[in-house]
Amino acid sequence: MSNQETNGSGHDDYALEPVPKSARRGLVSMSAVMLGFTFFAASMWTGGTLGLGFSLWPDLIIVVLFGNLILGVYGALLGNAAASTNLSTHIMARYAFGTNGSKIPSFMLAFTQIGWFGVGVAMFAYPINKFTGAPIPVLIAVGGILMTLTVVIGFKAIEWISKIAVPAIIILGFMSVIKAISSAGGIQPLLALQPENKMTLAVGISLAVGSFISGATLTPDFVRFAKTKKTGSAATIIGFTFGNSLMFLFGAFGAMSTGLSDISEVLAAQGLLGAGIALLALNIWTTNDNALYAAGLGLTNITGLKRHHLTIAAGAVGTIFALYLYNNFVGWLVFLSVSLPPIGGIIISDYYLRAKQNYPQPKDYKFKSFNWSAIIAWVVAIAASKLSPAEGLLSIAPLNAIITAVVIYAIASKVTAKDEPQSNGGDLSKEA
Repeated sequence: MSNQETNGSGHDDYALEPVPKSARRGLVSMSAVMLGFTFFAASMWTGGTLGLGFSLWPDLIIVVLFGNLILGVYGALLGNAAASTNLSTHIMARYAFGTNGSKIPSFMLAFTQIGWFGVGVAMFAYPINKFTGAPIPVLIAVGGILMTLTVVIGFKAIEWISKIAVPAIIILGFMSVIKAISSAGGIQPLLALQPENKMTLAVGISLAVGSFISGATLTPDFVRFAKTKKTGSAATIIGFTFGNSLMFLFGAFGAMSTGLSDISEVLAAQGLLGAGIALLALNIWTTNDNALYAAGLGLTNITGLKRHHLTIAAGAVGTIFALYLYNNFVGWLVFLSVSLPPIGGIIISDYYLRAKQNYPQPKDYKFKSFNWSAIIAWVVAIAASKLSPAEGLLSIAPLNAIITAVVIYAIASKVTAKDEPQSNGGDLSKEA
């Protein structure tokens, strides 16, 4: 690896080391990136699914707020850790899972982000197809290539596009909501609507959390660029609690008005497809860039190869499987809601409870190869998620998985504390 890539410049983007002070960003830049991440058309699609399964008040509002509160708190804990250490999710996972053990969650997270990239590429292609008639496969190929090229450039390109796309999608979303209210004859008819196939609150909250739990787990990949811990935590809360809630509500209003959950079909039915197509494409582009960027970091942790080469490979795979992923969207959310929350729970438990917010420098730390405490906690947390009851206080499977992972890992770490490797360097959180 060249000196340029090792010191974080060029295409490496500090993939395997802390982000230096010279590359860190303030609240405006970090909030734009996190909002660009959570302002995703797929979240509007999830909101549309929820809008067809719940009455607007109070059920839908409860589901949206509670689901995103879980995501916001979970993401903020990870974001605070990332802003303190300036490390990616995958390097933080080395402390919890071990050097080789961390490759398992890195693979899972990279795999899911490649999947989200594929969903986004298809969602980019369909509305353009409806507006122009251009062939879907061609649009998918072109969209996949353009998005991948942006990610190869790195965090700076993601930041730049996000600052354009965030205000654009807010405009589009409110245009859709105004159309929905107008076509329904006012807000009262929408409030009076009752779903034909009503979901339970547990299922709705699980879908809301599952729709972005992979993104929340990867919060450190972006928040590691924050100048301070407060900046990192604030940007994360803004992104998930505010940004994702808006996306759900935009999608829900459109679905309740038109009876359609697919955002491109909603925009077409509202006569907004032509005006909104550029805004929607920008919106999808920003989140897809974040997803593919995170996938590249995960694959770098697994292989040690150059991030930009792995990004190109991941973009190609996501583009090829775009149509399959698009047509199996709900099943994808269910898979994510079960398997990914424990990873973040284990990292949270390791950083706050075992390490007491004191991670030594990666280059000075003697990592375990496999930390079986983390593997055991992950398996038990997935089981707890799968065994969650259908109703009641304990019915939210993703939350059960996170809490179980935190507790089991903390207990297992206490038992195996005598085997902890020793560091030879300073505390990352105290680095200048």
